[in-house]
Amino acid sequence: MNGSSPGVEQHGRDHARDQCSAVAWVESPLQMLCAVEAHHAGLLGPRTRVVPRAGLRPLAVTLRELRRLGLPDGLELAEPEPDMPRPGRDPVWVMGDAFSGKVQLAWLTAFPRRVVVVDDGLATIRLLELLTGRPGAPLLRARATGRPLRSALRTALGAAASLRLRAAARSGGLSVFTAMPVPAELAAAVRRTGAELVGHDFAWLRAQPLRGPRPAERTVVLGTSLVRNGLIDREHYLSWLAGLGSAGPIAYFPHRREDPDDLARVRRQPGITVYEGGGPAEMTLRGLAAEQRVISLPSTAVTSLRVLLAARGVPVETVDVPDEWWTARAAPSLRSHLSMFAHHDTGVTG
Repeated sequence: MNGSSPGVEQHGRDHARDQCSAVAWVESPLQMLCAVEAHHAGLLGPRTRVVPRAGLRPLAVTLRELRRLGLPDGLELAEPEPDMPRPGRDPVWVMGDAFSGKVQLAWLTAFPRRVVVVDDGLATIRLLELLTGRPGAPLLRARATGRPLRSALRTALGAAASLRLRAAARSGGLSVFTAMPVPAELAAAVRRTGAELVGHDFAWLRAQPLRGPRPAERTVVLGTSLVRNGLIDREHYLSWLAGLGSAGPIAYFPHRREDPDDLARVRRQPGITVYEGGGPAEMTLRGLAAEQRVISLPSTAVTSLRVLLAARGVPVETVDVPDEWWTARAAPSLRSHLSMFAHHDTGVTG
């Protein structure tokens, strides 16, 4: 990947000679983009069918934007489907959300030859930590809560999925494809499980021509899902945005999960223009100019935008979340994970 993530393999094993097909089930714009990047990198073999989950507008927007670009040979962007396709005759199965109950259930009832996990943001790092941690630790999201019965059932499913994932790693049938900053110690631990860790820097996307006008505002602010997820206080966050808007024109790019009522309040703030792109920030903002800057609370988009915008001279700045913003639902482990992306230097120079 780059010098900032020692221990992460650059190219991975020679899967390109594997004359088989892959099917990718994607449920977020970043997953879809990284599935394309994984195919471009030769990790999935000569033919890949990317299937988006139906009913999600951001995925539909991303699908439309990707089809306008020069897709790699052998890649098919299929129409959205409501349910996850079974691996079937496709011996390589690609997915992003390893904590999805549907995905985990499929692991227990299907036997693809290889499983490739593509980025789903912060969850990728948690997956690597669980893969290398205590044997039998269930694959559950960092802030998973629920009714006791439901939690017990999910814990059991997550534990079974963890065993299956570890078995795939031991047999050489698990690859993780990520642009996230993986600490060297964690990367080494992943390799010891038998799994393959492949870093990337959005090589395919960086090679694509720029499309569409960029925002006119000098300052671009990325929205966050932390409010909608109940992890930071709404009023503190909206007051911070209002302060930014009062200091000069702001281009605000919402997170795909932001609450519509919150966005309505943001739109009413003087100095703030809300852009309804819908696609991933990596695609929407890759054409920013050197005189512009990006501001964000800690998020995985910070890491990927630093990779994409470093060569253009665009600074991507992270604002630390003040202690008083956090709610009781924000576990210390989650705060620690987010801080990993706050001030990480990608080391990419061009």
